[in-house]
Amino acid sequence: MTHTYKITGMTCDSCQEKVKKVLQGVEGITDVKVDLRKEEADITMQKHIDIAVLQNALKDHPKYHLSEKEHVMAPAFEEGQKTWLESYKPVLLIFAYITGITLLVQVFSTTFNWMEWMSDFMAGFFLTFSFFKLLNLSGFADSYSTYDILAKRWRGWGFVYGFIELALGLAYLIRFNSLMTNVITFVVMGISIIGVLQSLLDKRKIRCACLGDVFNLPMSTITVLEDGLMIAMSAIMLIILI
Repeated sequence: MTHTYKITGMTCDSCQEKVKKVLQGVEGITDVKVDLRKEEADITMQKHIDIAVLQNALKDHPKYHLSEKEHVMAPAFEEGQKTWLESYKPVLLIFAYITGITLLVQVFSTTFNWMEWMSDFMAGFFLTFSFFKLLNLSGFADSYSTYDILAKRWRGWGFVYGFIELALGLAYLIRFNSLMTNVITFVVMGISIIGVLQSLLDKRKIRCACLGDVFNLPMSTITVLEDGLMIAMSAIMLIILI
Protein backbone atom coordinates (compact mmCIF):
# COMPACT_ATOMS: atom_id res chain seq x y z
CA MET A 1 0.00 0.00 0.00
CA THR A 2 1.13 3.55 -0.72
CA HIS A 3 0.26 6.65 1.30
CA THR A 4 1.05 10.27 0.51
CA TYR A 5 2.27 12.58 3.28
CA LYS A 6 3.00 16.28 3.49
CA ILE A 7 6.61 17.15 4.35
CA THR A 8 7.68 20.72 5.08
CA GLY A 9 11.13 22.13 5.81
CA MET A 10 12.93 20.84 2.71
CA THR A 11 14.81 23.58 0.87
CA CYS A 12 17.10 21.76 -1.58
CA ASP A 13 17.87 18.46 -3.31
CA SER A 14 20.09 17.49 -0.39
CA CYS A 15 17.12 17.83 1.97
CA GLN A 16 15.04 15.73 -0.35
CA GLU A 17 17.60 12.93 -0.41
CA LYS A 18 18.10 13.08 3.35
CA VAL A 19 14.38 12.72 4.04
CA LYS A 20 14.13 9.89 1.54
CA LYS A 21 17.06 8.03 3.10
CA VAL A 22 15.71 8.39 6.63
CA LEU A 23 12.22 7.18 5.71
CA GLN A 24 13.60 4.26 3.71
CA GLY A 25 15.28 3.11 6.90
CA VAL A 26 11.96 2.59 8.67
CA GLU A 27 11.11 -1.09 9.00
CA GLY A 28 8.25 -2.12 6.73
CA ILE A 29 8.80 0.62 4.15
CA THR A 30 9.66 -0.70 0.69
CA ASP A 31 9.84 2.50 -1.35
CA VAL A 32 9.92 6.26 -0.84
CA LYS A 33 9.45 8.97 -3.45
CA VAL A 34 9.96 12.54 -2.26
CA ASP A 35 8.83 15.56 -4.27
CA LEU A 36 10.64 18.72 -3.16
CA ARG A 37 8.42 21.06 -5.18
CA LYS A 38 5.12 19.61 -3.94
CA GLU A 39 6.51 19.02 -0.42
CA GLU A 40 5.12 15.50 -0.55
CA ALA A 41 6.33 11.95 -0.02
CA ASP A 42 4.75 8.82 -1.49
CA ILE A 43 5.58 6.02 0.93
CA THR A 44 5.00 2.38 0.01
CA MET A 45 4.76 0.03 2.98
CA GLN A 46 4.19 -3.67 3.52
CA LYS A 47 1.50 -2.91 6.09
CA HIS A 48 0.05 0.28 7.54
CA ILE A 49 2.61 2.19 9.59
CA ASP A 50 1.34 4.74 12.08
CA ILE A 51 2.26 8.32 11.25
CA ALA A 52 3.85 8.68 14.70
CA VAL A 53 6.48 6.11 13.67
CA LEU A 54 7.34 8.11 10.55
CA GLN A 55 7.51 11.35 12.51
CA ASN A 56 9.75 9.69 15.09
CA ALA A 57 12.14 8.61 12.33
CA LEU A 58 12.69 12.29 11.50
CA LYS A 59 13.11 13.43 15.11
CA ASP A 60 16.87 13.96 14.65
CA HIS A 61 16.06 16.38 11.82
CA PRO A 62 13.59 18.81 13.46
CA LYS A 63 13.50 21.13 10.44
CA TYR A 64 11.50 18.49 8.53
CA HIS A 65 7.90 18.03 9.56
CA LEU A 66 5.81 15.12 8.28
CA SER A 67 2.01 15.24 8.50
CA GLU A 68 -1.03 13.68 6.91
CA LYS A 69 -1.86 15.04 3.50
CA GLU A 70 -5.34 16.51 3.32
CA HIS A 71 -7.55 14.47 1.05
CA VAL A 72 -8.98 17.13 -1.18
CA MET A 73 -12.37 16.32 -2.61
CA ALA A 74 -12.73 15.46 -6.25
CA PRO A 75 -13.68 18.33 -8.62
CA ALA A 76 -17.30 17.28 -8.46
CA PHE A 77 -17.46 18.67 -4.95
CA GLU A 78 -15.75 21.97 -5.50
CA GLU A 79 -17.89 24.95 -4.69
CA GLY A 80 -20.25 25.76 -7.52
CA GLN A 81 -19.84 22.38 -9.20
CA LYS A 82 -22.69 20.55 -7.47
CA THR A 83 -25.60 21.58 -5.32
CA TRP A 84 -26.01 20.22 -1.81
CA LEU A 85 -28.91 18.04 -2.97
CA GLU A 86 -26.92 16.60 -5.88
CA SER A 87 -23.95 15.81 -3.64
CA TYR A 88 -25.95 13.95 -1.01
CA LYS A 89 -28.58 12.36 -3.25
CA PRO A 90 -27.30 8.78 -2.62
CA VAL A 91 -27.50 9.14 1.17
CA LEU A 92 -30.89 10.87 1.08
CA LEU A 93 -32.34 8.17 -1.19
CA ILE A 94 -31.05 5.42 1.09
CA PHE A 95 -32.61 7.06 4.16
CA ALA A 96 -35.87 7.62 2.26
CA TYR A 97 -36.05 3.96 1.19
CA ILE A 98 -35.24 2.60 4.64
CA THR A 99 -37.65 4.99 6.37
CA GLY A 100 -40.46 4.33 3.90
CA ILE A 101 -40.16 0.54 3.91
CA THR A 102 -39.88 0.23 7.70
CA LEU A 103 -42.83 2.59 8.24
CA LEU A 104 -44.95 0.57 5.80
CA VAL A 105 -44.15 -2.60 7.76
CA GLN A 106 -45.57 -0.99 10.91
CA VAL A 107 -48.51 0.66 9.17
CA PHE A 108 -49.72 -2.72 7.91
CA SER A 109 -49.17 -4.40 11.27
CA THR A 110 -51.98 -4.71 13.78
CA THR A 111 -50.47 -1.97 15.94
CA PHE A 112 -47.72 0.56 15.33
CA ASN A 113 -44.78 -0.31 17.59
CA TRP A 114 -42.04 2.33 17.79
CA MET A 115 -39.48 -0.09 19.25
CA GLU A 116 -40.10 -2.50 16.39
CA TRP A 117 -39.82 0.33 13.86
CA MET A 118 -36.51 1.56 15.29
CA SER A 119 -35.10 -1.97 15.25
CA ASP A 120 -36.14 -2.41 11.62
CA PHE A 121 -34.78 1.01 10.67
CA MET A 122 -31.40 0.34 12.30
CA ALA A 123 -31.27 -3.10 10.70
CA GLY A 124 -31.84 -1.52 7.30
CA PHE A 125 -29.30 1.23 8.00
CA PHE A 126 -26.47 -1.06 9.09
CA LEU A 127 -27.09 -3.72 6.44
CA THR A 128 -27.19 -1.14 3.64
CA PHE A 129 -24.17 0.85 4.78
CA SER A 130 -22.12 -2.29 5.48
CA PHE A 131 -22.93 -3.54 1.96
CA PHE A 132 -21.31 -0.49 0.37
CA LYS A 133 -18.28 -0.75 2.67
CA LEU A 134 -17.77 -4.45 1.88
CA LEU A 135 -17.78 -3.77 -1.88
CA ASN A 136 -14.29 -2.34 -1.44
CA LEU A 137 -13.21 -2.94 2.14
CA SER A 138 -9.60 -1.88 1.52
CA GLY A 139 -10.70 1.40 -0.07
CA PHE A 140 -13.03 2.06 2.85
CA ALA A 141 -10.25 1.34 5.36
CA ASP A 142 -7.97 3.84 3.61
CA SER A 143 -10.63 6.57 3.60
CA TYR A 144 -11.71 5.84 7.18
CA SER A 145 -8.12 6.03 8.46
CA THR A 146 -7.94 9.69 7.41
CA TYR A 147 -10.30 10.83 10.16
CA ASP A 148 -11.52 8.10 12.53
CA ILE A 149 -9.68 8.18 15.87
CA LEU A 150 -9.22 4.39 16.02
CA ALA A 151 -8.58 3.77 12.31
CA LYS A 152 -5.85 6.43 12.38
CA ARG A 153 -3.92 4.35 14.91
CA TRP A 154 -4.80 0.94 13.49
CA ARG A 155 -5.88 0.66 9.85
CA GLY A 156 -7.27 -2.80 10.58
CA TRP A 157 -10.15 -1.15 12.44
CA GLY A 158 -11.54 -0.09 9.07
CA PHE A 159 -11.74 -3.75 8.01
CA VAL A 160 -13.33 -4.78 11.32
CA TYR A 161 -15.81 -1.89 11.28
CA GLY A 162 -17.49 -3.04 8.08
CA PHE A 163 -18.23 -6.44 9.60
CA ILE A 164 -19.38 -4.88 12.88
CA GLU A 165 -22.01 -2.92 10.95
CA LEU A 166 -23.07 -6.12 9.16
CA ALA A 167 -23.35 -7.97 12.48
CA LEU A 168 -25.35 -5.14 14.07
CA GLY A 169 -27.71 -5.07 11.10
CA LEU A 170 -28.39 -8.80 11.43
CA ALA A 171 -28.74 -8.50 15.21
CA TYR A 172 -31.41 -5.80 14.89
CA LEU A 173 -33.16 -7.76 12.16
CA ILE A 174 -33.50 -10.98 14.18
CA ARG A 175 -33.94 -9.13 17.51
CA PHE A 176 -30.84 -10.71 19.00
CA ASN A 177 -30.18 -9.63 22.61
CA SER A 178 -31.52 -6.09 22.24
CA LEU A 179 -29.71 -4.79 25.31
CA MET A 180 -26.25 -5.90 24.18
CA THR A 181 -26.90 -4.88 20.56
CA ASN A 182 -27.87 -1.34 21.55
CA VAL A 183 -24.94 -0.98 23.95
CA ILE A 184 -22.50 -1.97 21.20
CA THR A 185 -24.19 0.40 18.75
CA PHE A 186 -24.05 3.29 21.24
CA VAL A 187 -20.33 2.72 21.93
CA VAL A 188 -19.23 2.08 18.33
CA MET A 189 -21.15 5.02 16.87
CA GLY A 190 -20.10 7.23 19.76
CA ILE A 191 -16.44 6.57 18.96
CA SER A 192 -17.08 7.06 15.24
CA ILE A 193 -18.68 10.47 15.65
CA ILE A 194 -15.63 11.86 17.48
CA GLY A 195 -13.41 11.72 14.40
CA VAL A 196 -16.19 13.19 12.26
CA LEU A 197 -16.64 16.15 14.60
CA GLN A 198 -12.89 16.74 14.79
CA SER A 199 -12.64 16.84 11.00
CA LEU A 200 -15.54 19.28 10.71
CA LEU A 201 -14.16 21.55 13.44
CA ASP A 202 -10.77 21.55 11.70
CA LYS A 203 -12.61 22.37 8.45
CA ARG A 204 -10.83 19.57 6.62
CA LYS A 205 -12.11 18.85 3.11
CA ILE A 206 -12.00 15.07 3.08
CA ARG A 207 -14.04 12.18 1.78
CA CYS A 208 -16.73 10.69 3.97
CA ALA A 209 -16.36 6.92 4.20
CA CYS A 210 -19.94 6.23 5.34
CA LEU A 211 -20.82 4.61 2.00
CA GLY A 212 -17.43 3.03 1.60
CA ASP A 213 -15.36 3.81 -1.47
CA VAL A 214 -18.31 3.65 -3.86
CA PHE A 215 -19.58 7.24 -3.61
CA ASN A 216 -17.30 10.25 -3.40
CA LEU A 217 -19.21 12.09 -0.68
CA PRO A 218 -17.76 15.07 1.19
CA MET A 219 -17.58 15.07 4.96
CA SER A 220 -20.29 17.35 6.36
CA THR A 221 -22.98 17.71 8.99
CA ILE A 222 -24.87 14.92 7.16
CA THR A 223 -22.25 12.49 8.48
CA VAL A 224 -22.80 13.80 12.01
CA LEU A 225 -26.55 13.37 11.64
CA GLU A 226 -26.10 9.77 10.45
CA ASP A 227 -23.99 8.80 13.45
CA GLY A 228 -26.04 10.97 15.80
CA LEU A 229 -29.29 9.33 14.71
CA MET A 230 -27.92 5.85 15.44
CA ILE A 231 -26.63 7.02 18.82
CA ALA A 232 -29.97 8.63 19.69
CA MET A 233 -32.03 5.59 18.63
CA SER A 234 -29.81 3.14 20.52
CA ALA A 235 -29.96 5.39 23.61
CA ILE A 236 -33.77 5.60 23.47
CA MET A 237 -34.05 1.83 23.10
CA LEU A 238 -31.65 1.30 26.01
CA ILE A 239 -33.68 3.62 28.23
CA ILE A 240 -36.88 1.73 27.36
CA LEU A 241 -35.23 -1.66 27.88
CA ILE A 242 -33.68 -0.72 31.20
